[in-house]
Amino acid sequence: MGMLAGTEIRDVADSHSIPSNAPEHCPGTESELAGKADACQGCPNQEICASSKPKGPDPALPYVYERMAAVKRKIVVLSGKGGVGKSTFAAQLAWAFAADEQLQTGLMDVDICGPSVPTILGIASEQVHSSSAGWSPVYVQDNLGVMSVGFMLPSSRDAVMWRGPKKNGLIAQFLKDVDWGNLDYLVIDTPPGTSDEHLSIVQYLKESGIDGAVLITTPQEVALQDVRREIDFCRKVGLRILGIVENMSGFVCPSCKSESQIFRPTTGGADRLAKETGIELLGKVPLDPRIGKSADYGWSFLDEYPDSPASASYLAIIDRIKYILGDK
Repeated sequence: MGMLAGTEIRDVADSHSIPSNAPEHCPGTESELAGKADACQGCPNQEICASSKPKGPDPALPYVYERMAAVKRKIVVLSGKGGVGKSTFAAQLAWAFAADEQLQTGLMDVDICGPSVPTILGIASEQVHSSSAGWSPVYVQDNLGVMSVGFMLPSSRDAVMWRGPKKNGLIAQFLKDVDWGNLDYLVIDTPPGTSDEHLSIVQYLKESGIDGAVLITTPQEVALQDVRREIDFCRKVGLRILGIVENMSGFVCPSCKSESQIFRPTTGGADRLAKETGIELLGKVPLDPRIGKSADYGWSFLDEYPDSPASASYLAIIDRIKYILGDK
């Protein structure tokens, strides 16, 4: 079994969208600028890329379909705004699924420029290994495997500065080259917004099918605005929305358990958004400072603080997701 060294991350996503003989700043064969960008001048592939002939289907698609056939449920976690606790929720969701030892769970982190999942799960120092079966996920426990670009960086301070084609290539490899095995649940943590990573996930899993998306927001209008755009994205690409989660919904004192509003829902919060859009509000998770502490130290908040009101909210939301999927 071999190890993917951190320095190889610069080249790992090039194979599917950037030819091996392409210039350094190639925009990728799937880009609208293919054959037209300044970097394309003098490239032997320029004429082919610039031609109006329709390009064939992505060659990765049949391999993705084959690998994903062994995955029962695929859930995408989305947020329009950054900093609303999306990755933390995705991690708790994966931990909760894996709490059942009979269930095999995977967590795929496609937030390529901000991979925080390895830290949240306490496995930031691990590296990815490869074998004849493909890349092996990093295991938090026997039934919870994780894949993230964070495992491939030389250090946690290294920035990932990639354009769309390279991001798409790595996501394709996460889906087709990782030896996920037979999974009951694959949780996919995405970056904020509606950009390349989101389009890639929808495209590559179109044939396999995505069971649904969970949208994470906080109560204030500045976050809700971006969630409305996320809802529009889901409806345009035909991605089923399982529901909305309002995170940081009030602050619960760990000592006296009293609750106060930190981020006030000045325009009605997720309650009003759910009513306006006809999307189910799965639940509200109150602020608990120990959630941040658990994420920093790589602990499962649900295991460490089972008596917290936030833990009760997480578990109720996760039970509701299982019910909607027909798994409960």
